[in-house]
Amino acid sequence: MKTFMRAQLERSVQRLSELDFLLSREDIMQDMTQFLVLSREHAEVVALVTPYQKWLQYQHDCASAQTMLLDPDAEVQAMAQEEISNAAPAILALEAQLQRMLLPKDPDDARHAFLEIRAGTGGDESALFAGDLLRMYTRYCANQNWRVEVISESPSELGGYKEVVIRIEGTSVYGALKFESGGHRVQRVPATETQGRIHTSACTVAVLAEPDEQEAIKINPSDLRIDTFRASGAGGQHINKTDSAVRITHLPTGIVAECQDGRSQHSNKAQALRVLTARIQEKDRSERAAKDAAERKSLIGSGDRSDRIRTYNFPQGRFTDHRINLTLYKLLAIMEGDLGDVVEALQAYEAAEQLAQLEGAS
Repeated sequence: MKTFMRAQLERSVQRLSELDFLLSREDIMQDMTQFLVLSREHAEVVALVTPYQKWLQYQHDCASAQTMLLDPDAEVQAMAQEEISNAAPAILALEAQLQRMLLPKDPDDARHAFLEIRAGTGGDESALFAGDLLRMYTRYCANQNWRVEVISESPSELGGYKEVVIRIEGTSVYGALKFESGGHRVQRVPATETQGRIHTSACTVAVLAEPDEQEAIKINPSDLRIDTFRASGAGGQHINKTDSAVRITHLPTGIVAECQDGRSQHSNKAQALRVLTARIQEKDRSERAAKDAAERKSLIGSGDRSDRIRTYNFPQGRFTDHRINLTLYKLLAIMEGDLGDVVEALQAYEAAEQLAQLEGAS
């Protein structure tokens, strides 16, 4: 185990003793607010200290077994060797578990998310690719048992989307999809291409954590301009008869959000306001990330969506994430929603970056 990890865990053991003492005091037991805060911290520290104590016990047992190896009795030596062999994988597993637990957690990782796809360079082919990306993400969400809801869409004449925004509800959605933000490039022969030439087009993807209503930034109503309009696209007779779609503009930043999927103006307004709040919070997050990146270069999670992060090469069946040099030759499976390997690789890279940062700061 690395020295900085051992030091942090020893501090946790000391903190657990302090919390045990504090929670036994009558004055704190009578102050319910303080008691609940300390109780939550106690539960978190116990969750960390318990596997650490198991690790210490395994280390102690291994040290004893090492001494037994010096015994002249061959049977004793065999028992000691067996004990060491059995303990080794358990020690490694506990170290990996403790390493994950020590990494700083993004409180937004557990949240639902909004995912936005916008067609970029490439005209109609870009819009078709936006539709392909939407299908890829919705299929991945279905595999995760997440619920997907279309918030707004701007269909393209030949298929696909100029822009589409969806809300994804489920466990740890933002933590899984936050690295999808960025420029996505596709290389393939369009259906309209008669000469068989490969075209390159692009879309941008943005993933926003859905704000917690209790913690969301407060928006001054006077800073908002709210417009209603008749929704376009699928929706039957109702959608053509009422001005139920809502567009909200945040005047200080110029950020706009709209919703036309709901049946009522009231529900569309509420949903558009949630999207607007998420976009404003993401703007703040990106500005903070850019400031941090100026001090320390980070390959993923910088919030910068201007760079190309990924290439989908159909002629070669190749998927490449340029940030972590990940190349997979299973593009068709990925386009069908098989994103598990990609998500895990990006999360593992983030964990390694965090670990390196912790080690450097210790």
